[in-house]
Amino acid sequence: MAKKKEDETQATETTTEAAPAASAPAQQQQQPVQVEVDDSNVSALYANFCRVTGSPEELIIDFGLNPQPIGVPKEAIPVKQRIIVNFFTAKRLLAALSMSVQRHEAVFGVLETDIQKRLKPGLTGAPQK
Repeated sequence: MAKKKEDETQATETTTEAAPAASAPAQQQQQPVQVEVDDSNVSALYANFCRVTGSPEELIIDFGLNPQPIGVPKEAIPVKQRIIVNFFTAKRLLAALSMSVQRHEAVFGVLETDIQKRLKPGLTGAPQK
């Protein structure tokens, strides 16, 4: 099992250090791998909407900006970015996102994803009674 994990890591990441030998103790294989990243040409874009679709081989994650985040949008949401990943990468992304959200909630409190529960009375534009 440890060997399989090592092979998946080597196949999808470029590391700055040599991968541990197969005969190395299991404890050494559990150490985090340092990955060198060149983000000098990255373009950062904001999204408040995502849609996940896919096939048996991959997931397609579309990102866009919903100009009307409350209620059902009246116009189509323009998708500006599309990321296509295999399920191994999707599972690693899920774990990384889950860990990041858990850390954030530990410091700042639980994130409520239902926007109706976050709205304060009187901010919806409906007349108050």
